[in-house]
Amino acid sequence: MVCAISVILVVDVFLPPSRRRATFYLTMLALLGTALCSLYYGAGERTTLLYGSFVSDPAGNALKLFAYAIVALVFLYSRDYLEREGLYKGEYFILGLFALLGIMVMISANSLLILYLGLELLSLALYALVAFDRESSIAAESAMKYFVLGAIASGTLLYGISVLYGITGTVDIGELGAYFSAGEGPQVAALLGLAFVIVGVAFKFGAVPFHMWLPDVYQGARTPVTLFISTAPKLASFALAWRVMVEGLGGLHGSWQDMVIVLSVLSLAVGNVAAIAQTNLKRMLAYSTISHVGFILMGFIAGTPQGLSAAMFYTIAYAFMAAAAFGMIILLSREGFEAENIADFKGLNARDPWFALMMLMIMFSMAGIPLFVGFYAKLVVLESVLDAGLVWLAVLGVFFAVIGAFYYLRVIWFMYFAEGSGIESGGADDSLVAEAPASLRIVVSANSLLLLALGLFPGQLLELCGRVLG
Repeated sequence: MVCAISVILVVDVFLPPSRRRATFYLTMLALLGTALCSLYYGAGERTTLLYGSFVSDPAGNALKLFAYAIVALVFLYSRDYLEREGLYKGEYFILGLFALLGIMVMISANSLLILYLGLELLSLALYALVAFDRESSIAAESAMKYFVLGAIASGTLLYGISVLYGITGTVDIGELGAYFSAGEGPQVAALLGLAFVIVGVAFKFGAVPFHMWLPDVYQGARTPVTLFISTAPKLASFALAWRVMVEGLGGLHGSWQDMVIVLSVLSLAVGNVAAIAQTNLKRMLAYSTISHVGFILMGFIAGTPQGLSAAMFYTIAYAFMAAAAFGMIILLSREGFEAENIADFKGLNARDPWFALMMLMIMFSMAGIPLFVGFYAKLVVLESVLDAGLVWLAVLGVFFAVIGAFYYLRVIWFMYFAEGSGIESGGADDSLVAEAPASLRIVVSANSLLLLALGLFPGQLLELCGRVLG
C-alpha cells in the first residue's frame, strides 16, 4: 500500500486534467493488489513480527479485506460526484489510501504506540478530507472542530497509554494482557489509565458524550467524504477497541464493563432521540451512527467470544448500510445541489419506484426490520448480552431500537405517501435518477440488495466472524 501511494502520488502530479481518471484506476488497482497480497500472505495462525509490534492473525486479515472492499465501494460512489462538482483531484484518492493505511496499521498493531501511530495516520488523513473542498467555509469549520476535538482525544489516549506503561513497564498488548490477567499492579493507577484509554476509544467510535464532532462533520463535509468517514473508519474503531480493551485490558473487564455500559446506554438514548428532531438526512444518519455504536459496544460489554463476534458482525453490516445510505444521497444529487434533506426524497416512488425500493430496503435494514442484515445484527448482539445475564440492557436496547424505527420510517413515508415532490424543495426532478451514470445506479442497487442477501443468509458472515476471532 505504501508503494502504491507513492507511485500514485507521483503519477498524479504529471497527469493533465483530461486524463485524471487514471488516478482512479490506479487507486482501484492498488486496492486489488493489496487485497491479493493479504489473501496470499495472510497468516492462518497468529504471528508476531518486528520485535512483537506487528501481529498477523485471521481476524486482522478478515478486517483488512473488508476495509479494502468498503474503500473500493466508497471510491466507486465518489468518482462521478467529484467530476460533476469540479472536485475530481488525485488528493481525494491519495488521502483515502493514507486513511486506509492507518486502518491497516491499527488492525495489525500489537503495541499501544504502533496503534497510536496508525490512529494518527488515519485521523490526519480524515481532517484533510473533511476540508477537501477549499471553497466551502462549512467544510473548513467542520474540519477545525474535528481537528481540535480529535487532538484532545488523541492526547487523552496517549496519556492513558503512558499511565499503563508506568504501571506495567511495557506497551506490548500481549504483555499487558498477561500482566492484568494475573491480577497484578496498583488498581487505582490502572483504573486511571483505563479511564483515559476508554475516553480515546469512545471518541473514535463517536459514543456519547464524546460525539460532539460527529453531526457537524457529517453535515459539513462533502457527501463522498461523509461516506468515507461513516464506513471504513468504523472497522478501525472496532480494531482499536478489540486490541486495547479485549486483548490488552481483558483482565480488567470487570472494571471497564461499567464504563462501557454507560457509554452504550447514553449512545442509544441520545442517538435515537436526537435523530427524531433532524430534517437534514446527513445529520439524522450521524445521530443514527451514534445509536448503532451503542449496539456495537454491547458486544464488548458481554465480554464473551460470542459478544465479540457479534460486535464485529454488526460493525461490518453497519459499514455496508451506511455506504448504501450515503450512496443514495449521491445518486439523487446534482451539480450545485445535494439531496441531503429528508424532504428531497418526497415523492421518490412516483419518480423512480426502483430506487425508492432500494432506499426502503436501506432504511428497513438500519431500523432492524426482519429479512434485512440490520435485524440480524441487532439480534446477535442482544443475544450475547442476554447470555451475559444483562437482561435489563437487552430490554433497553429493544426499547430504543423501536424509538429509532420512527425516523427511518419517516423517510419511507416521505418517499411513498407525502404529497408533492422533492422538486418543491430543490430536490430531484423526474429524470435525475435516469440521468445518473449507469455504474452508479448499478453500485447503489447491488449495495442495497446485499443488505437483503446478508439478512436472508447471515450465517456465513457470522460464522466467519466467530471463526477468525476464535
